[in-house]
Amino acid sequence: MTKISARIKQVKGIINSACMHADRDPEEVKLVVVTKSVGIEAVKEVIHLGFTELGENRVQQLKKISIEVADFLQGPDGNSGLPKKINWHMIGHLQRNKVRQVLPIAVLIHSLDTLRLAEEMNTAAAKLNSRPKVLLQVNTSNEPQKYGVPVGAATHLAEQIETLPNVQLVGLMTMAPLTHNKDVVRACFVRARELFVEMRGEKIVGPQFTELSMGMSSDYEIAVEEGATILRIGSAIFAG
Repeated sequence: MTKISARIKQVKGIINSACMHADRDPEEVKLVVVTKSVGIEAVKEVIHLGFTELGENRVQQLKKISIEVADFLQGPDGNSGLPKKINWHMIGHLQRNKVRQVLPIAVLIHSLDTLRLAEEMNTAAAKLNSRPKVLLQVNTSNEPQKYGVPVGAATHLAEQIETLPNVQLVGLMTMAPLTHNKDVVRACFVRARELFVEMRGEKIVGPQFTELSMGMSSDYEIAVEEGATILRIGSAIFAG
């Protein structure tokens, strides 16, 4: 067993344990493997292990690695045991002038946080005859250095996004502070889940609003316990 496969096994074990603790089905939790700053060989290994949900936080790297992976899947190394397609997630901050580059690649954009960005996506998507799926990034930690709409403004922004015909709002994303204080981390995830439930309950969003993206390498166990449907994990798999 390689280091990467051993770490993935450990991560999956922790996810399963957290699901059991929270009385959840592990099938409800999608693991997005974040390939940030790792080489193509490591990414190939993850794909060989059966993982098809991959994430990047920078547009240039997303373009580069997605091309390399496509070449790998279609080239001589590709075989019948490999997936035909990889689902790419754009998990980092997205500037409006990069939207047109991302839309043809990403199946889900995790970092929508302003109306202007939503409107840019809507315009670009209309030209591409597409309807991208997006998550509303909410700053539940109230950290000034973090992107994301403030909790108090999230509902109104969601209502505005819902009026855009070429954007599908399918859930929320949040990031907890980098701290060893688990109570602080948990409070951020609880607030995101409460907001998620509130938006669904008040019919602010449609039935497609099902995803809660929260939890990274340092805090994904807590995220699972608090209802995450998508985890964004990189260093717990590749580091060390």
